[in-house]
Amino acid sequence: MIAKFVRFGLGPLVRWIYRPQIHGVENIPAEGPVLLASNHRAALDTGAITFATPRQVKFLGKAEYFVGKGFKGRLMAGFLGGLGYVPVERGNAQAGLAALEAARKVLDAGGVFAIYPEGTRSLDGRLHRGHTGVAALALATQAKVVPVALHGTEKLQPNGARIPRLAKITVRFGEPMDFSRYEGQDASPAIRRSVTDEIMYRILELSGQEYVDKYHKRPDAQ
Repeated sequence: MIAKFVRFGLGPLVRWIYRPQIHGVENIPAEGPVLLASNHRAALDTGAITFATPRQVKFLGKAEYFVGKGFKGRLMAGFLGGLGYVPVERGNAQAGLAALEAARKVLDAGGVFAIYPEGTRSLDGRLHRGHTGVAALALATQAKVVPVALHGTEKLQPNGARIPRLAKITVRFGEPMDFSRYEGQDASPAIRRSVTDEIMYRILELSGQEYVDKYHKRPDAQ
C-alpha cells in the first residue's frame, strides 16, 4: 500500500512541485533488463531517477533501514520499497558480492536496476573514475546500459537542510549501450575496465562535468 502510494501518488505530486526537465526518456527500453548508470550528486538522486523513469527502478539500500520496529519502522520500509530500494548488507567483501547478486537478480528477471558507478556521491562536483561493478552486471546479464546525467539535485538539500528546497532539476537519459560483443568475457578484468570507462565517458558527455581519473573518496575515508 505504502509502496504504491509513493510511486503513483507521491511521484506525480513531486513532479508537479519541482517540474524537472526530463530528456531522452524514450531511450529507456520498454521491456527487458536495463541498467541505468548515473552520476551521483546528492542523496536525493534516487528519488529523481525513480520519479523520472516510466518503469519501476530498483536500487541497493542498507538493510538496517528496513528493520525498524513499530509503525515508524514499517512506514520507512514501505517508503523505501516504493522508491525501489532492495535491502542488502553493507560493510565487507561478502556484502559487495551480495550487492552484485541482488542487482543481478533484478536484471535476470527483466527489470530495471540503477547504479552509481562512482560508488559514492561526488562532493567536489566532478565526475570520478567508475568502479567495474557496473560492467560486471552489464556483461553477465546482457542488459542494455542507459547512461544518466543528473543536474541540480545537489541544490535540493544542501548540508544542514532538513527539508528539500526548490531547485531546477534536469535528468538526461542517453542512448542505450549494447555490450553483447563481449559475450562470455565478463570475467576479464581488462574488458570490465574498458566497458566501465566507455560508460563513464557517455555519462561525462551527458553531464558536462569535469572528469577525474581516480576513485572518489569521502574525507572520512582518506
